[in-house]
Amino acid sequence: MAQVAFDSLLEQPIFQIYFFYVAVLSLKMLIMSVLTAFQRIINKAFCSPEDAVHLKVKVKSHEDVERVRRAHLNDLENIPVFFALCFAYLTTNPSVFLASSLIRVFTACRFIHTIVYAVVVIPQPARALSWGIAFSITVYMGVSTILHYL
Repeated sequence: MAQVAFDSLLEQPIFQIYFFYVAVLSLKMLIMSVLTAFQRIINKAFCSPEDAVHLKVKVKSHEDVERVRRAHLNDLENIPVFFALCFAYLTTNPSVFLASSLIRVFTACRFIHTIVYAVVVIPQPARALSWGIAFSITVYMGVSTILHYL
């Protein structure tokens, strides 16, 4: 019985959109790990003594490494919460157009946040706006879910 319910859930277009963007955002978070490592290597900026000794460099910090690392941490703080609240929101039977738009805008904002913070480094308020829009979408989904099930 549970398998039938899960299969019918997967047939709904909004859940297909959700799972597609979960995969996109999950891969983005994995790529951020690689980007952090890449920045550490090209800038010879390692935080662990065992890495620095192995590569015959000193333990040090570098702004480019820190920017990528902070962008990655911001992803880790925001994207998993979005996954959970978005899934809950989708169980409230929202408009497919609204829900898919919110998911797509959230995803775009998370990519923009990374680009303006860690790749191109565009001054504020670009980063704050991209973060704030994505955060607002997550809050909206959470509040909508609470009100629906209240």
